[in-house]
Amino acid sequence: MNRGNKIWVNGKILDESECRVSLFTHGLHYGTGGFEGIRAYEQTQGGTAIFRLKDHLQRFQDSAKILGVALPYSVAQLEQACIAVVKANQFKECYIRPLFFVDDGPLGVDMGEAPPIKVAIMSWLWGKYLGEEGVQKGARLKISSYVRPHVNSIMTKGKLTGQYLTGVMAKREAKNLGFDEALFLDTEGFLAEGSGENLFMVKKGKIKTTPLTAVLEGITRESIIALLEKQGHPVQETRFSRDEIYCADEVFLTGTAAEITPVREIDLRSIGSGKPGPIASQLRETFHKMVRGEGPAFTQAWLTKV
Repeated sequence: MNRGNKIWVNGKILDESECRVSLFTHGLHYGTGGFEGIRAYEQTQGGTAIFRLKDHLQRFQDSAKILGVALPYSVAQLEQACIAVVKANQFKECYIRPLFFVDDGPLGVDMGEAPPIKVAIMSWLWGKYLGEEGVQKGARLKISSYVRPHVNSIMTKGKLTGQYLTGVMAKREAKNLGFDEALFLDTEGFLAEGSGENLFMVKKGKIKTTPLTAVLEGITRESIIALLEKQGHPVQETRFSRDEIYCADEVFLTGTAAEITPVREIDLRSIGSGKPGPIASQLRETFHKMVRGEGPAFTQAWLTKV
């Protein structure tokens, strides 16, 4: 992981060595913070553009609202900050991580009425999230012994730092058992999502994805649904069970880090032919062109020039 050593912190670009976080930081003790994952891509016609920057930063603001805190920066200001970080680190392509958290102050579960908020934006080079083999041959998944928490247990519409502990534990379990990724069931036993990805399945030409009742509203997920529907492939948002997904013709994951990753196996059962299917393969090709400025006309508005 090649880290950019220039980091934006509360309005200033600093060297990484200048960035300090107190051990009395509330977010470190209680997970009171939020984050985003965004990618910048080198464009075919030259330059760099960030994919769906405004949408990600609006969700970043929404995460703060869900937590009950106010960010001291607008979406427009954060857009300029993300651009500045990419430029400062001279990246042509990179992953961008905006982060906010409740800073050094009184400790205790009660954050107080106006807790201090720190905002930082980092960037680094991040390749294939589930590995090169996972992308080329398809990832191997394990349905987790952990369950995606109930919608009233965690706030599922925000990317809040503390609530990702369940994903960390599920991912660790899956990796220790020799798999690439974990799949969560919801509290009623239906498929929900991966530890950091949305889930799609294909059966007899019909494409399904899990509904947003208890999963994060993925921006890559939304982009893929728009692409599929423009191509005449409607996507049904519906629940499905583990035995249904075992018998799917194709399964794939979507996310900023994972992009579009095909799945070849779930719980030691081959999915379809046991290789990346035609829909996932075609989507990957279209997606990679789109984020580099070669996609359909309606996707051009999703790219912010650096």
